[in-house]
Amino acid sequence: QVQLVESGGGSVQPGGSLRLSCAASGFIFENYDMSWYRQAPGKERELVARASGFNGATKLADSVKGRFSISRDNAKDMVYLQMNSLKPEDTAVYYCNAHLAALVREYDYWGQGTQVTVTS
Repeated sequence: QVQLVESGGGSVQPGGSLRLSCAASGFIFENYDMSWYRQAPGKERELVARASGFNGATKLADSVKGRFSISRDNAKDMVYLQMNSLKPEDTAVYYCNAHLAALVREYDYWGQGTQVTVTS
């Protein structure tokens, strides 16, 4: 059974930091691209950061470059999102995603989400 379990969300003041964690199980973690998405109220879900399963290369949304970083630990089946210099506009539910484009189908798994609120 595939599971992605996020943790580490919470409420923080502007300029603060949070570290989100995602524990994965039920699939071959190292083969999957692991990503963090977020969805703010009234907005579409957007990609925040991705760490490739192929070579570990990372990609960040322009809005978080220089403030956020993504890392993965293939030995522990974990992916992390370090968020620094948080802004009110970072307030959203953050979702962990696992994606694999195989020959005959794509595999796409989601966690339940964790709330991040940035407010003074």
